[in-house]
Amino acid sequence: MSFSLGSLPVIREGLIDAIGKTPLIKLANIGKETGCTILGKAEFLNPGGSVKDRAALWIIQSAINDKRLKTGGTVVEGTAGNTGIGMAHVCKALGLNCLIYMPNTQSMEKISLLRALGAEVRPVPAVPYDDPNNYNHIAKREAEKLGENAIWGNQFDNTENKTAHYMTTGPEIWAQTGGKIDGWVTSTGTGGTFSGVAQFLKEKNPKIKTFVADPPGSVLYKYFTEGKLERTGASSITEGIGQGRITNNMKDALCDGALHITDERSIDMVYRLLSEEGLYVGASSALNVVAALDLAKILGPGHTIVTILCDGAGRYQSRLFSKEWLNTKGLLKGIPEKYHGLLV
Repeated sequence: MSFSLGSLPVIREGLIDAIGKTPLIKLANIGKETGCTILGKAEFLNPGGSVKDRAALWIIQSAINDKRLKTGGTVVEGTAGNTGIGMAHVCKALGLNCLIYMPNTQSMEKISLLRALGAEVRPVPAVPYDDPNNYNHIAKREAEKLGENAIWGNQFDNTENKTAHYMTTGPEIWAQTGGKIDGWVTSTGTGGTFSGVAQFLKEKNPKIKTFVADPPGSVLYKYFTEGKLERTGASSITEGIGQGRITNNMKDALCDGALHITDERSIDMVYRLLSEEGLYVGASSALNVVAALDLAKILGPGHTIVTILCDGAGRYQSRLFSKEWLNTKGLLKGIPEKYHGLLV
């Protein structure tokens, strides 16, 4: 093995400048079964540990640029975790306060991390979006109550989210692959990552295939395959992905198709990625890799597929690697015996 300094990045000007510019990782062992090149955009290497750092920065910076937010102000957001973590980091760096409403179904690791970052966290019962007590609607009302120098991030429908990926993630992928990319696939919650990257890539090369990867309980698979807002399956163990509606960020998304990925396949891939690639990533990242393999089989050998490695597994350790938790979800029996040594 040789080591070269190559072209090291310049010194980053604080946390804000360190967001983005993440590497593409070739999944050589897992990808070889398809005859394609499978690349994962390592978003877990962002300062806040996830792809959501990008949207958090653009949403907050836009409010500052528009004079809606200044030092000492408050960012209020409804989030399943990672956007809130990104916002908490950005708020600390910019001298802002952060107030997070989140479903009480989220992992304790995420809640504890948010509080350690200085955010005020208010878990609320998990109810559908059309319920006025959905965590997003509560966040909006709280921001309005706080008044001047407070904003509601509105990550699902604030299209600064999509813009962040159109302006950064998409161009990075195009540059890193030298324009040699045939497929783009990722799961989506807000829609920003998928739609922003898809738009940029399609503008560069309309022949690039763009697919949504969708977990159980979401409407996006049937929406993009049959034009129906109907759920496929009941619910998923993945966090922060899947959707029950079409968000502003997903409206008019340039999507060629969708892939439904079961929890059993996602969990299996969590263990495969750790065992075969040394990558300790969460279930949404694993779902994305499963979808990349499926898309590779659709396109055939010799193609290059890019997906997102959203975040690390540390935020889900107490669930994804717990025999008891996996057993309660009916997923333990699906994990091959050779991986059982990784369970606790």
